[in-house]
Amino acid sequence: MSELNKLRWRCRRGTLELDLLLLRYLEHAYLSAPPQRQHAFLRVLDMEDVELMPYLMTERLPADPSLAELVIAIRSLPAIQQTDESSTTPDDISN
Repeated sequence: MSELNKLRWRCRRGTLELDLLLLRYLEHAYLSAPPQRQHAFLRVLDMEDVELMPYLMTERLPADPSLAELVIAIRSLPAIQQTDESSTTPDDISN
């Protein structure tokens, strides 16, 4: 199993919200992140969901500055865009 696939597996959490946030960061920012931020991401993956949830779902930040930077980066990633096909309205279909 590749290292990236192992990380994808570790991003799977107890809640869909955490899954989506962590996977989005992994897929869109992890590989281009500096080594310090990649290390911080690995530390985040070691956290329990009850500890991680307030950081990613509220305005709370970890005391550790490197983890706080990462949390801000994860929160700031744009939501995944819908495809053109899935954004079709009923009016578009009937015409």
